[in-house]
Order: sequence, then C-alpha cells, then structure tokens
Amino acid sequence: MLEKIHIFHTNDLHSHFKYWPRMQSYVKEMRNNLAAIGETSYLFDVGDHLDRSNIYTEATVGRGNVQLLNEAGYDVVTIGNNEGITLSHEELFHLYDDANFEVVVANVYASQGEKPSWMKPYVILTTETGTKIGVIAATAMFEVYYQELSWHMDDARSTLLRLAHQLRKEVDIVVCLSHLGITEDELLAEECPEIDVIFGSHTHHVLPTGKHINGVLLTGGGKFGQYTGHLVIEYDKKMRKIVEKEDTLIHNKDLPIVNNEQKMVQFWEDEGNRILDTPVFTTNKSYNKEWFHYSQLSDLFAHAILEKSGADCALFNAGIFLDGLPKGTVTALDLHRIFPHPINLCTIELSVAEMKEIYMQSKNEEWPYIELKGLGFRGVIFGKMLTYGFSMNDNRQLLINGKLADHDHIYKLVTLDLFTFGYFYPSFKYAKKQYILPEFLRNIMIDYGQRFFKQ
Repeated sequence: MLEKIHIFHTNDLHSHFKYWPRMQSYVKEMRNNLAAIGETSYLFDVGDHLDRSNIYTEATVGRGNVQLLNEAGYDVVTIGNNEGITLSHEELFHLYDDANFEVVVANVYASQGEKPSWMKPYVILTTETGTKIGVIAATAMFEVYYQELSWHMDDARSTLLRLAHQLRKEVDIVVCLSHLGITEDELLAEECPEIDVIFGSHTHHVLPTGKHINGVLLTGGGKFGQYTGHLVIEYDKKMRKIVEKEDTLIHNKDLPIVNNEQKMVQFWEDEGNRILDTPVFTTNKSYNKEWFHYSQLSDLFAHAILEKSGADCALFNAGIFLDGLPKGTVTALDLHRIFPHPINLCTIELSVAEMKEIYMQSKNEEWPYIELKGLGFRGVIFGKMLTYGFSMNDNRQLLINGKLADHDHIYKLVTLDLFTFGYFYPSFKYAKKQYILPEFLRNIMIDYGQRFFKQ
C-alpha cells in the first residue's frame, strides 16, 4: 500500500506579511482537500519567522508572530537566529508559552536551570495510517551571542547525527528542520543518509524542486514570504520505505488574492504603531541625521554608546540612522523608525597599531555608497564611517581623545556587531571582544535619552 504524505513548509519570513493571508488561505484549502481524500498533511516553519525590524513584531515582542502561526495551523516550527538572539533570555523563554504547535530545536538549552517546556530535541508525528515521522531540528551556531544571553549551544551537526541515528530505529521517516544554511545542509546530507529530507533555511537559498545529495532531499524556500514549499512523500507501507519524494515551490505572489488581505496586513502595522506610540523622553531641539557627514544625531549617539560601553572611542557608519530625532515628545515608535536594525554593540580591544589600521580602513571612499544587505543592517546605504575619540595627526600618530596614544596600552573600541563578522574589518573577527546584549541601538538611545534630556 502506498501512502502519500504532504508537508507544506515556510522559512525566513522575517515578518514580511504582505502575502501571509493568501499563503495561509491556500495552505488551509489544500490541507482540507487532502484530508477529504484521506491524505495526511503537515505545516512546518524553519525559523526566522519573526524579525524585530517589523513594527508588529517589535511591539508584541514576537508574541504576535506566534499568534499568526497558531491561526495558520502550523504543526512544527524551529527557531532561527532572529528568534534565538534578538530576544532577551526571558523573552525567548516565554515566547512560545501560548503556542498550539510543537517547537523543536536540539542544540540550544538554558545555561542554568530548566529549559522552557516548549523546547524539544525532536517530536514524532503519526499519520492516520500509523506511519511515524521523526522531526529533528537545529539552529545556526551563534555561540557567543547565545552564551551572553544565558543559553548553551551544542554542535548542530553532531547533535543532528546522533538524533537521526537514534530515531531511525523508532520511526519510518526522519526529517530535519535546519536553520543552518545550505553549506551545512549539504555536509549533513553527505554524513547522514539516515535523514530523508532536510528542510533548509537561514541562507535564503532557493531550490525550486529541491536538491538530492546522498539520497537526502534538500529544500530551500528563499526569504520574506516569497514561496511556500510543498513536499510530497510516497511511502510504501508494506516495504516500509520511501519510494518517491519531491518538493516544489509555490510563488506566493501568484496565489489568489484573499478578501480584505490588505486590511489584515494594515491592521498588524496599525496595531504595532498603536502599541509603540508611547512617549519615552522629550527633546529641546531636533537632531538631524546625515549619511555622508557627521551630524547632531551621530554626536548624540556616540555619547550614548560610549557611556553604555565604557569604551575609549567609537566607530560606526552614518547609514545606521534612518531618520532624525524630532524636537519635543519622542516616542518608542520614533526610535524604532530611526533604528529598525536588530543590531547590538560590541567592544573590541585593540593595540595602537591596530587602531591606526582601522582608522585608515575607515577612509575607504567606496564604502559610503554601498547598498548593504544583511548583517542585521536594515538601512538604505552604508554611509560614511564615523570615528569618535580617535584620529591621526599630520605625523601619522594616533590620538585618543586628543592625546597621543600610549603604545603600551590596549584601547577599547565600541562599534556595531555587524563589523565583527570580518567583512569590513577582518582583524575584528579574531580580536578580543565583548558583545553588549540584549539591548538594540534603539533601546540604548531610549535609556540615554531619558537621562540626558532630564538635565
């Protein structure tokens, strides 16, 4: 007897809700039709469903996303780095308290005390005819971030290998929700043919009909709600093996428009605006932003991050400011509009020679015009690199806060975490550093503004 099993899957939505209503309407209709002919279906999400650059997600601290997943009838989800490291420990601990679905992630647990009850290393689903499907999952290895947020990480691939071998003896089919990226998925497939399907994400790769490696089917559904995946497995119950598995991607923009879908999307934005439209401090003048120069806002921001970090000097790009700070009442909504990025601060310890190298690199004339994508940046262009508290004189000597630098001293530089990944400043990747978590730039500005504007 051949059994058809359907798994619809989404990944890396990043709170882009434009096509969410039609996408979920389509999946519900499909699942109802399949149920009517006796075929089992499931709905999975492979992480990064939320993104705090979205107003609704920010205002509800991700709980709104969980409500949407509930309403859509998801069966199993895993966490991406946006769920894992852009929320405080307490916020992530309680994120899925009201979830009506299973949350699987095998390589994260609390550093101290009990882990949240929703955090499971695997689940076993059973179809109407008794076929057992083991679902395992792991998320990307941002170990330093998780550690700062009081979570511990086990190695993703070795954890998944162990679980796949364990479950292979207990279930008929093993699938993996992988928020690890295409390269890790390919390595996992090579090492572990015991996994039947790896649902991919994180690197936003698009595999229109999947990719077969070592007998394992890999999927990839892009980003931002562009696609919904539909996996069909044909399982021979007599032979107890899969005889066919294929995946297709559905373009969500081509799905039928749902009644009032624009009103639904607008409601989420309006709700986010309503919640965040709360006063946080009052200014006595406006602070302009500039993308190619120093500005009143960049001066204020530099003071804020230097105070927060206790660093000697600061480095950041002017493109980080998406708007200026208004005169008068400033709300949390204003700060989110200026700083929508899920970006944290980081302090880095550097020698005088290293500081001079960083200063010279920051003069790159091409950087200001880069249309930066990724690395947590949610702006338009990179903008001018701004340095505060360090410079070089005509004799190419380093000055720290106007005084000649001491060559025997190690200085502390505060910057944005996006620079620590090695893309712009390779030396940062291996330098001694400390991430300042969980506060985002907007939170730091709110805290500073509440003190500064009371003076």
